[in-house]
Amino acid sequence: MYYLGLDIGSSSIKAALVEIASGKSVGVVQEPETEMEMLALKNGWAEQDADDWWNHSCKAISKVISDFDIQGSEIKGIGISYQMHGLVLIDKEGKPLRKSIIWCDSRAVEIGNEAFMALGKDKCNTHLLNSPANFTASKLKWAKDNEPEIFSKIHKFMLPGDYIAYRFSDMINTTISGLSEGVFWDFKKDTIADFLLDYYGIEKSMVPDIVETFGKQSTVSEKGEKESGIPTGTPIFYRAGDQPNNALSLNVFNPGEVAGTGGTSGVVYAVTNSLSVKESSRVNNFAHVNYQKGGAARIGKLLCINGAGIQYRWLLNNLAVDSYEEMNALASDIPVGSNGVVMLPFGNGAERMLNNKEIGSRLVNINLNNHGQAHICRAALEGIAFSFVYGMEILKSDGIGINVMRVGNDNLFRSGIFANTIATLIGHEIEIYNTTGAIGAARATGLHDGDFKKFGSYVMDNDYVKTFIPFKDKEPYQKAYLNWKNELELVLNK
Repeated sequence: MYYLGLDIGSSSIKAALVEIASGKSVGVVQEPETEMEMLALKNGWAEQDADDWWNHSCKAISKVISDFDIQGSEIKGIGISYQMHGLVLIDKEGKPLRKSIIWCDSRAVEIGNEAFMALGKDKCNTHLLNSPANFTASKLKWAKDNEPEIFSKIHKFMLPGDYIAYRFSDMINTTISGLSEGVFWDFKKDTIADFLLDYYGIEKSMVPDIVETFGKQSTVSEKGEKESGIPTGTPIFYRAGDQPNNALSLNVFNPGEVAGTGGTSGVVYAVTNSLSVKESSRVNNFAHVNYQKGGAARIGKLLCINGAGIQYRWLLNNLAVDSYEEMNALASDIPVGSNGVVMLPFGNGAERMLNNKEIGSRLVNINLNNHGQAHICRAALEGIAFSFVYGMEILKSDGIGINVMRVGNDNLFRSGIFANTIATLIGHEIEIYNTTGAIGAARATGLHDGDFKKFGSYVMDNDYVKTFIPFKDKEPYQKAYLNWKNELELVLNK
């Protein structure tokens, strides 16, 4: 018997199977093999057809059933992870009224900024834990202001995962964690943020019913079975946004536990039990998957680093090298600190953790007689690692304690230089796990019984790869980081 996990991304849909008895991953498939279409009618806009997510989900389900030779009836529960902050609008017949405005669409930035000023920083920080910024609520306000005909027909708004669950079940609901990522949740009152809805002129009736993150949220309908191949009555047991879900996948639930991602962009996601917020302009705060209304607070603090793996990929494409392995080998021949060469890897647009400044990627202190491609490779790895450490310092200033960092066995964290640099500077171990969001969503389906200890053993027993332990001699790393930080401050203070 199996649980099915779906990861609804903006590039593709991934479907995973795990064995219920052992928690072991059976396999993961992707649909489509090439990236899904993204529509950008204007600069800064990004939209996708929500029905494309569903159609590709159905194809992925068919593929995973076929590839691993199981029957749909052997799937006993569904878990859904999804791209955060998207907006899906449906009418009374349940049909989408327009394409989804997705996470990377920036059309509502000014609306959110104006709301932050009008409502007040203190009220937003203490009640929402965030600025309304460019989140789902502000995108809904944009629709109200700019598409009144569409807005007048809205029955409910949804997040991307809510829509996929609805297509399975014909039931419309959401979670507290989901509402918080859209900045619809009032943490101080532990209820829907009526004051923000009132300010934006949004009827509370548009908010879907709330269900638990872990539990029987709905079941597959006859229509859902016909389209997906999953039998009628199969329960949907779990739903969460991709970053909280990635943390869950790495067994990050408690204060002091931190999840990291080192892909094109970097993410540091730390769990705290505090509702105190100091860095709402640089750090996002959401209800983590194990947040309970009226219970102990579990807040996920999310810090995004735009310029991460994209910097190393740019070097691969523009240096006379053939692979990341070659770059890592070149870098390993250079001492800590890259002989003074510094790279600031912020060439992927405005950096929120730098107060939305766009400083670009910079390579400094090159000596044309002494430095070559190996120094550049080392400086790039160190520069990206230093940006993670810099971000974690921001999190610490926001009250985060760090006991352990857990990351997926992907991209940058495969580099010993990168992982050892971070581990040594933060003074804590970095545990590497070979897991994915889709696998995490499948495993989380079993958490409807509340056995988090068993979940943790599944992650450790099936996914653990290795641990990077901080070096005892921190001095060269601290010196190199200070040099990098000084170069960054020079740019920021111009």
